[in-house]
Amino acid sequence: MTVSLRESQHIDELAGILYDMLPGSGNPRLSFPTVAGQLGLAAYWTGGSKRPAIVTLLTATFERERHRFCDLIEGVVRQSVSWRAGKGNPLTRDEIENINRVLARLGYKIPGLHDPDFLASLERRKKAAEGQPSPMDPARLSALKNELVTISSLAPGPRGFAFEKFLNALFDSYGLAPRGSFRLTGEQIDGSFQHDGQTYLLEARWQNAQVGRSDLARLNETVTSKARWSRGLFVSYSGFSADGLTAFDSGRPTALIAMDGLDLHEVLDRNLSLAEVLMAKARRAAETNHCHVPVRLLF
Repeated sequence: MTVSLRESQHIDELAGILYDMLPGSGNPRLSFPTVAGQLGLAAYWTGGSKRPAIVTLLTATFERERHRFCDLIEGVVRQSVSWRAGKGNPLTRDEIENINRVLARLGYKIPGLHDPDFLASLERRKKAAEGQPSPMDPARLSALKNELVTISSLAPGPRGFAFEKFLNALFDSYGLAPRGSFRLTGEQIDGSFQHDGQTYLLEARWQNAQVGRSDLARLNETVTSKARWSRGLFVSYSGFSADGLTAFDSGRPTALIAMDGLDLHEVLDRNLSLAEVLMAKARRAAETNHCHVPVRLLF
C-alpha cells in the first residue's frame, strides 16, 4: 500500500521517538536490526546513519508488511526496557505515551502499550536538573506568547526590533544571561548567551525566505573561528530549506544547533524548559550531525 504524505510525517515523528530506545548497531542481542531480524524484516534495515535507517525500516514495514507494523514497534519497546535499564536510563512513561499518540494517528493501538500496570511501572521524564532553569511561571509565559503573536502582525522593520526585544526577554527568563542588546542589521539579530558551561553565538532572522546552507555555513565558520568552547544557535522563524539542511549536515561537522518558529511555539505552548531543549538539540547534533531536529521530535 502506498504511504501518504501525512502518514510519512507520522512515521518520521515516530522514528524520532524511537531513536534513543535501541542502538542501531554494535549489540547483537538488543538493537534495531535484531528486532527486525526476529520479525523477518531484516531486509528493511539498511544500516548506515541511524535515523534514516529507522525511517526506512518503519516506512517499508508500514507499506509492505503492515500486519507486522505493531509487532515491530512492540518489539522495539520490549528490547528497549532491558537495554535502557542496563544503561541506567530507564524507559519513561512519556516516551510510551508519545508512541501511543502517534500510533493513534496512524490508526493503530497496541494493547500492551496501554496496559495500566505497564504504564504505572514507568517513571515520568525527569525534570530539569537541580540548578537548571525550570519552566517559567504562567504570567510570564503568557506575556511572552502574546508578544510573539503580536510580532507576527508587524511590518518587516518594526518586526525585527520587536523580535530583538522578544529574544532578549526569552533568554533572560531562562537565566541564560544574554549579552546586552543584540546587534540588529535589517532583520538579523546577533548576540550571545551562556548555557551549560558553553558560550553560544546567536544569529536570528525573521524573514519570509527560509534559511539555506550558505547562511548556516557562515555562522558555523564564525563559531569555529572563536574559542573552542563556543557553540552557535541559528534561529530562523520561517525555518530552514530541506535542501539547505541536507547539504549543511553532510558537509563539515556542525558547531551549531538551529531552531525555527515552530520550535519557539512548542517551548512556550508546552512550557518546556529552554535549557532542556537546547541540551536535547545539542545532544542530537553530536549524535547525528543534524543541526536542526524539531522540538516535537525531541519532546
